[in-house]
Amino acid sequence: MQFIDKVTMKLKAGNGGDGLVAFRREKYVPLGGPSGGDGGRGGSIIFVGDPNRSTLLDLRYNKEIRAKDGQKGKNNRMHGESADDIYIKVPLGTIIRDLSSDEVIGDITKANEEVIVCQGGKGGLGNSHFATSVNSAPDYAKLGQSGERKEVIVELKLLADAGLIGFPSVGKSTFLSVVSSARPQIADYPFTTLTPQLGMVYLKGGESFVLADLPGLIKGASLGKGLGHTFLKHIERCRVLVHIIDMSGEYRDPLEDYEIINAELKEYPGNLEKRPQIVLANKMDMEGAKENLDRFKAAYPDVEIWPMIAFMGDLDPILYRIGELIKKTPRFALYDENKAKEKVVYRYEEKKDFEVINEGNGDWRITSERIERMLEHVDLKDELSVIKFGRSLSKMKVDDELAKRGCKPGDHVYIKDFDFIFKEEEL
Repeated sequence: MQFIDKVTMKLKAGNGGDGLVAFRREKYVPLGGPSGGDGGRGGSIIFVGDPNRSTLLDLRYNKEIRAKDGQKGKNNRMHGESADDIYIKVPLGTIIRDLSSDEVIGDITKANEEVIVCQGGKGGLGNSHFATSVNSAPDYAKLGQSGERKEVIVELKLLADAGLIGFPSVGKSTFLSVVSSARPQIADYPFTTLTPQLGMVYLKGGESFVLADLPGLIKGASLGKGLGHTFLKHIERCRVLVHIIDMSGEYRDPLEDYEIINAELKEYPGNLEKRPQIVLANKMDMEGAKENLDRFKAAYPDVEIWPMIAFMGDLDPILYRIGELIKKTPRFALYDENKAKEKVVYRYEEKKDFEVINEGNGDWRITSERIERMLEHVDLKDELSVIKFGRSLSKMKVDDELAKRGCKPGDHVYIKDFDFIFKEEEL
């Protein structure tokens, strides 16, 4: 399966259905009164965590998603049917950001966790809600609210407790295959690991942790060289880094390897160098390994280092040490959580959903999907209908925004192809 960990998507939630203008007309029931029902809610777009997924491949070919609109209200005060929500399944560890503001909308880390990314619009009220002692037969209803529209970045950052780092061919994949049931590709040449691999490590005491094998890093990885730079972001969720070094020195100098990898971690914008790190000195059965280990300890006396042979020997003490570090290391924040959007369940937020454009020479234009939909229901030949439309715009603070921008009485205000004259109190 192809590994895809970043996708840009266009999303549009459904609009709420319009309220209905209707009157009860039955034999022997004079003055039946208004009976228009409310519109249904538009469909929302909801992302949900699926532990059985490991890639965003499905989203790569489905980059534009639209939910359906709610139905219009019906006679006899019956509600229009609400549209079905659209559920998008993503792997655990997926972050959804707003493309325009870079705001974190959701961070999905649990199975079946739901985040509403685009909320469907509320249905409009039917005319049955507006009957009063003064006006017992209201001939107007509310339009449904527009559903949210967003362009988002969906990014997967693997959910692992510890991450294996190091140069290619140092034994990371071998180590993962020995301590877990994962079966990464293993061969005697560089870059056999082309995508991150996850394995569950079970300790004899009943505890467990998730270990990630990440593609080998090289010098310049943080600047985009090699394969590893694409996957450095997957280390961000790891609490502990397990640095495997080929201590034989057969291909490279172990001390230089250690310095290069840590320099790349420091250059990458994610505070990766602050994570606890232990070094596993691999291939200790090969010639020259003991001498290189002595050199390493002399150069870095404060570094915690464990000699090993990845495919043999007792690795339990190393695994218990990794588990111990994981337990006492707090989770690292991937973003400013104070700026992340609160996770909500069907709460429609009233907001300014129009734009005022100064076209010069006393001409102004209002662009708004919601207002344009409202205008479709206005009888421009009926003075009362136009007045009600103007009052609706006033409630939306359209006239306040026009005045604030410098629009003067007598200026022309355009909505689509229609021309209105701006007045002091209302449009």
